[in-house]
Amino acid sequence: MNSRGSRNRHQFDLRGRLLLVAAALGLCSVALVGRAAYVQLINSDFYQRQGEARFVRELPIPTSRGMITDRNGEPVAVSTPVESIWGNPQELLRNPDRLPELAQALDMPLEVLSSRLSQRADKEFVYLKRRINPDQARRIIARDIPGVFSQREFRRFYPQGEAMAHVLGFTNIDDHGQEGLELAFDEWLSGTPGVQKVIRDRQGRAVESVDLVRAAQPGQDLTLSIDRRIQFLAYRELRNALVQNQASSGSIVILDVATGEVLAMVNLPTYNPNSVSGVNPETRRNRAVTDLVEPGSTMKPITVAAALKAGVVTPNTLVDTSPGYMSLGRYTIRDVSNNGVLTVTGIITRSSNIGAAKLAAKLPDDYFYDVIRGFGYGTVPHSGFPGEAGGVLLPPRRWSGSSKATMAYGYGMSVTPLQIAQAYAALGNGGYLIAPTFVKGRRNEGEQVIDPQTAAEIVRMMETVTVQGGARRAAILGYHVAGKTGTSRKASGGGYAHGRYISLFAGLVPATNPRFATVIVINDPQGGRYYGGLVSAPVFHNVMEGALRLMDVPPDDINAWLTVQAGSHARNVIPVPNGAADVLPQVDGAAAADEIDAAIPVAAWPLPPAVPVENRQ
Repeated sequence: MNSRGSRNRHQFDLRGRLLLVAAALGLCSVALVGRAAYVQLINSDFYQRQGEARFVRELPIPTSRGMITDRNGEPVAVSTPVESIWGNPQELLRNPDRLPELAQALDMPLEVLSSRLSQRADKEFVYLKRRINPDQARRIIARDIPGVFSQREFRRFYPQGEAMAHVLGFTNIDDHGQEGLELAFDEWLSGTPGVQKVIRDRQGRAVESVDLVRAAQPGQDLTLSIDRRIQFLAYRELRNALVQNQASSGSIVILDVATGEVLAMVNLPTYNPNSVSGVNPETRRNRAVTDLVEPGSTMKPITVAAALKAGVVTPNTLVDTSPGYMSLGRYTIRDVSNNGVLTVTGIITRSSNIGAAKLAAKLPDDYFYDVIRGFGYGTVPHSGFPGEAGGVLLPPRRWSGSSKATMAYGYGMSVTPLQIAQAYAALGNGGYLIAPTFVKGRRNEGEQVIDPQTAAEIVRMMETVTVQGGARRAAILGYHVAGKTGTSRKASGGGYAHGRYISLFAGLVPATNPRFATVIVINDPQGGRYYGGLVSAPVFHNVMEGALRLMDVPPDDINAWLTVQAGSHARNVIPVPNGAADVLPQVDGAAAADEIDAAIPVAAWPLPPAVPVENRQ
């Protein structure tokens, strides 16, 4: 009996088994502690990321785009806060009974909403409606539809509307510049959105802010050289001129002569930058910097400047333009009438094509080309505006036998209104050409293209155009005005269209110490008048008269102003500039006003420039 119990105790060792169980539990505890240590200490980043991926989100902190102001600090482009409604497609599709209510709140067809959510069923984010009024967004969120949220964004607003559309351009739905200065300075104006970590509940709502990853940096402000008062004045007068003359389009450019700053730039037709959807792309084009025109007679002061610079003539040199036409190979150049013998000043006053062609004939080809190019023609103005054109100015090796003669009065070459304004600003700035700028206080590098004395002589010659020539309607009481009209035929279909013109006027005021260089280009006037002196010169008068007053520019012809105050008819007794009295005999006003580039080129750009003269065979 005892031997049998002894054998059972030997076969069943309770203590050993307990030790074995205890050792096994100890190993399990060590393994669990080790695993916990591994998870919590060694590999914690991985599990932290997994947890955050389910509950922590990085939300963007929207920031505003920099404000754009005119030269006087008046805002012309500002960013206003708006709300955008977005949703979680997965959450929304789990609540199909709420979709009709959501569609009604969004003013969206239910079919469109359902289709949009179905296409993004595997996503957690979709925009439902962007950039709406914050009050409207709050009403939508107040419906407490699962999976619907809102976020703050900014929308661009342009207080000046159509008047500054082509200068400013506009932004897209993400507030990035698309055209104009908004595009040119997009990096400067754009802010840097911030980033914030938040914890979201299972419905996607932010319930706790965890950390500020990056603070939002608003965009930097930009101060333009534009004066919004002059801009609107130019816009109004150009619009009136287009209506009165039944013209298709037009441009005005106003530069500060001394600095090259663009004070105003207007184009018509225009558009509303606050609502660009559905706008014809043609109306969004800034014609003043992109569209090319043949400058016509506005080129003649440049031709005379080249001749004076070369020393081949003086302002009083006589040039015989009889009998009013001149053969050039199988073509003939003609003036409106037989001007007889003119001084070099008279060539500008009477806008003689023959006189300009004869002056160009005295100059070497390369020299004439270099002078024209020195005034900025054929090169990009470097104003910083996107898409600005450099024009077309062929080198002498590509000229035909008559190219130089026709270029002398503005055919066979193409320029932009901005380039014409830049060239005339150089004449008014003592022959110093400065690249235009749209930023106040930024002065670009310049170049002396002609000596100051020659530039001053050209300005004095151009004064005669507003006293005795075809631009008397550009005259401004109390100020000496220097300018030049132009009336070029419009290229069309491989030639030049009959009865279609481009009317131009380029001028400087006050002429004794020029402050403004202004160019007006009116395209295709159909109101019965098409001469630059009748269509564009009055616009110059109206715009500059207001601009001189707004900028407090003192009169430089006080005697004329005093005469009017005394009751005389000042416009008939404006003192003739020095040297103007012996330019040419007096003619009737109609003949003086009817200045036109009497030339019909036989081929339109961009074909090689054929001879822009009338074929009399």
